Amino acid sequence: MAGISESGTAEGGAAPSAQRAHQSHAAAPGMVVCPIHHNAFASVCASCGIRHIAICAALNDYEIGDLESIMSHRQLGPNQLLALEGDKADYAYNVISGGLKIYKSLADGRTQIVGFLLPGDFLGLPQRGTYAYSAETLGTTELCQFPRTALTLVFAKHEALQERVLSTVHDELAAAQEHMLLLGRKHATEKLGSLLLGLLRRVERLGGAVEPLSLPLHRNQIADYLGLTIETVSRSFTQLRNDGVIRLVKSDLVSIADRDRLEEIADAG
Repeated sequence: MAGISESGTAEGGAAPSAQRAHQSHAAAPGMVVCPIHHNAFASVCASCGIRHIAICAALNDYEIGDLESIMSHRQLGPNQLLALEGDKADYAYNVISGGLKIYKSLADGRTQIVGFLLPGDFLGLPQRGTYAYSAETLGTTELCQFPRTALTLVFAKHEALQERVLSTVHDELAAAQEHMLLLGRKHATEKLGSLLLGLLRRVERLGGAVEPLSLPLHRNQIADYLGLTIETVSRSFTQLRNDGVIRLVKSDLVSIADRDRLEEIADAG
């Protein structure tokens, strides 16, 4: 997904002259009008593969131009820091591809993974204006980046978009409560089962491949997220495999052999 650079060219593609459809101030569906030059060009947001699950879903093909006009495209390599806990939150982000781990820094220097973001997920706009956690890429990750001040103005124009973002905040709260339950009440195998089922459902929502299921986290990251040791995580994978619940294709690929049983395990505790 590409946006408009400060020079007015479309990032990652041809100059606006190659994409112009006309010089009208009104854009047709699938087009967006540059707020600076007022020329219409093809909208990449209108055909984005994750638009139907991202906050952008709240806007139709005419309205999406207001969001795309403030958006820029950003790509990061693996294990790169996007946001640091305590920093001023000048930008919000949509994950297009790849993923992010969200973590808190502890007083003794350790970190605790509290969540992870996949394509379609939204990051940013904390209430106090600073990031409450750090965000680091899991692999090569593409993002849509929105200046916070400009995004607030788009919210004022499109109430449905603001409601969509508030809905994602409520989902984040529910996920945080579920994570607290996972850490405090469930056994190791139940924790791993919950993680696998949650990943499966999120990938299904994206319309991606679930057979086999790709794991975005390494074993040490899974251990951190679940509050377990790496050895316990490995034993839990082995137990699920021996019980016929999963098949281990590779270290980062899992085939769900018995979904009903996986749901039973995940719902236990």
